[in-house]
Amino acid sequence: MTSASKPSPSDASSLTKPVNGEKADRIFRGVAYACGILILVVLAAVALFLLFRAWPLIGGDQHTNSEVIANFTGGRATSFWGYVGPLLFGTVLVAALALVIAFFVSIGIALFISHYAPKRLAAVLSYIVDILAAIPSVIYGLWGGLVLVPAIYPFWNWVAEHLGWIPLFAGPAANPPRTVATVALVLAIMILPIITSITRDIFLQTPKLLEEAALGLGATKWEMIRLSVLPFARSGIVSASMLGLGRALGETMAVLMILSPGLKYSFRLLQASQNQTIAANIAAQYPEADSIGVSVLIGTGLVLFVITFLVNLLARRITEKASK
Repeated sequence: MTSASKPSPSDASSLTKPVNGEKADRIFRGVAYACGILILVVLAAVALFLLFRAWPLIGGDQHTNSEVIANFTGGRATSFWGYVGPLLFGTVLVAALALVIAFFVSIGIALFISHYAPKRLAAVLSYIVDILAAIPSVIYGLWGGLVLVPAIYPFWNWVAEHLGWIPLFAGPAANPPRTVATVALVLAIMILPIITSITRDIFLQTPKLLEEAALGLGATKWEMIRLSVLPFARSGIVSASMLGLGRALGETMAVLMILSPGLKYSFRLLQASQNQTIAANIAAQYPEADSIGVSVLIGTGLVLFVITFLVNLLARRITEKASK
């Protein structure tokens, strides 16, 4: 009888590889699950913190809260919703205008970098865009307040004179123009690099076979972009836009340094003291607020938190539909 052959060292190592691979998969899966749960824990912790600190506003003495709100607004509002309503309106108005201004410019820059510019120029432009995306918002605020505000008044004045029949551009234009229009322009410049950087990377990921197939069927370069690149990048464009919108919704310093605040439901973009945003209002009122005042301000922050969460949830739904 022949004895059973012993496995060679190479066979033993091949048998242990799947076992080690399964162990690595389990470790990676556990780390991934832990990271996902950590995100949920952090989100819940932020929500609970805001709710706990705003509880004196919700369940405390409403008469005291009304006095604090009246002190914040100079008597123009005494209820919380009368106070936060115009702030929420101003926040959404400024952020939406910034997104409208930045969106099409960002798409154009991203397309130029990815499909039209020579390689060397595209590399330089990509580098510049990435640097602009990393600039702190306070720098944009300083530039806007010291450079843009004095320089842009003639343009806003011209707009008020020639387009004043449109309610959005009704004059007279404020001088200095510390208005919603100026702030929206600064925020558009701030979020433009973010949207451009993400959409550029997505455009570059378009399968070359799709582009070559469109060109092979006789499409022009623009038709190829319209038929293959833009549909492929649709969900990414939505995600990039919502990321820029999220930054505009929560922007504080740039708005605080430029905008002349108001507490109105107003669409007059060229007039001062019309609107204010929640984040800038918190920064402006917080240093002089007492404990009840801090609770009121955190209550407005809770409203902003909910609105931002809903915007991101809506963006997620739109992205899922666009990717189908």
